[in-house]
Amino acid sequence: MDQGLIAIIITVCIIIGAIKTRRTVECMLLGSLVAAFFAFQGNFLAQWCVVLQEMLAEEVWVFLVCLLFGALIAQLTASRGSFGFSKYLAKICSSDKKTFLTTYIMGILIFVDDYLNVLSIGACMKKIYDDRKLPRESLAYVLNSTGAPVCVLLPISTWAVFYANLFFEQESVKAMGVTSPMAAYLKAVPFCFYPIITLAFVFLFAVGAMPKLGPMKKAFRRVEETGKVYSDFSRKFNHATVYDQDTDGNIWYFLIPMGVLVGLAVATGDILVSVVVALVVCFVLYVPRKVLTVDEFMNNTIQGFSDMLPVLTMLLVTFVLKDICGKMGMTEYIVEKTEPLLFPAIFPAMVFALGAVLAFTTGSDWGMSSIITPIVFPLGSVIGANPVLIMAAVISGGTFGSHACFYSDATLLAAQSAGIDSMEHALSQLPYNVIACVLAIAGFMITGAVM
Repeated sequence: MDQGLIAIIITVCIIIGAIKTRRTVECMLLGSLVAAFFAFQGNFLAQWCVVLQEMLAEEVWVFLVCLLFGALIAQLTASRGSFGFSKYLAKICSSDKKTFLTTYIMGILIFVDDYLNVLSIGACMKKIYDDRKLPRESLAYVLNSTGAPVCVLLPISTWAVFYANLFFEQESVKAMGVTSPMAAYLKAVPFCFYPIITLAFVFLFAVGAMPKLGPMKKAFRRVEETGKVYSDFSRKFNHATVYDQDTDGNIWYFLIPMGVLVGLAVATGDILVSVVVALVVCFVLYVPRKVLTVDEFMNNTIQGFSDMLPVLTMLLVTFVLKDICGKMGMTEYIVEKTEPLLFPAIFPAMVFALGAVLAFTTGSDWGMSSIITPIVFPLGSVIGANPVLIMAAVISGGTFGSHACFYSDATLLAAQSAGIDSMEHALSQLPYNVIACVLAIAGFMITGAVM
């Protein structure tokens, strides 16, 4: 049996097992070991450890960003700066609709990076959602749906820079006569159907025009019947959630570090440096004013690291599984089997579907895009498909993978930020993802036929 097919079967089994057991890490870990056995045979355990070390080294930037964000959130919480900001926002969020719309607008405004978007907004909105008795699943949905979808639609973001430079290397894109990578990217933005539809769905959800579906409906019913904003299964993610209603926080203890963080991220495009500087600002702001002692500041930093360990564990196992499945040729197998089905009119829709499936099964959006881009653009050029729609299809497919996959970094961080289990978040937003995906395919089918 082809190893690419074996990798697909293993991935499908992991997804089914995680949904059935709610033991995502365990299923991913077991799946990665099984994949290693087929990929490396008798030496699989040693090779699995080698891949583990390689992923730690290659993805160290992601781990550092997550750890330092955890530390920053811990400092903002300990200084009560986030509570001060939450109390200010609570005056605006006087209804469920205003609460959702405030989260939605903040998600659009913080467009530089999806990590920055999800983690920073979750830190200040979680308490408001709890006070208003809104399920955490709804917070995670809004956070995740205004992360990557916003980042891909605005040219001043890490996603836009990545995709623009990736596409500009393709001959069919240069043949359009564009003068720069960003000029090419901007041509594709109006046709990025999945992120556009997703943002429209979130707005409708916020104003109450989108019905509550499936697990999301059950989450709202749980709150009505029990008052629990998160399920018993997610209790382990909220052991440190304590809200002191009698103590006012200084809003500037939140706004100054966050202002520095966002400002530097916009100016430099370096999220890692920005969060380090924000932590330094926290130290200078809190310690001399005796808001926190040096010992408290360091203990909070370590606690913030600790709070991020569950999501980092999942990310590491995800990276290992993705790398081993890549070595087994899963992506190449799927591309090879779908190539005979490609025709000019439906090519953009097929590219979107292919990218969505690959990004969902691998948990890798940028990785998927990097692999299929050199394949789909020459193919599209040969059969006469529109390169603008191909760009939009690749972007949309990557966005779907980031948004919908239950072990993608965006989904894990949204769940972490909202304080719920990643599988509960993934399943509660899945109906909306699927509907948006179907509509996006229809959009690419129509535009592929007329352009």
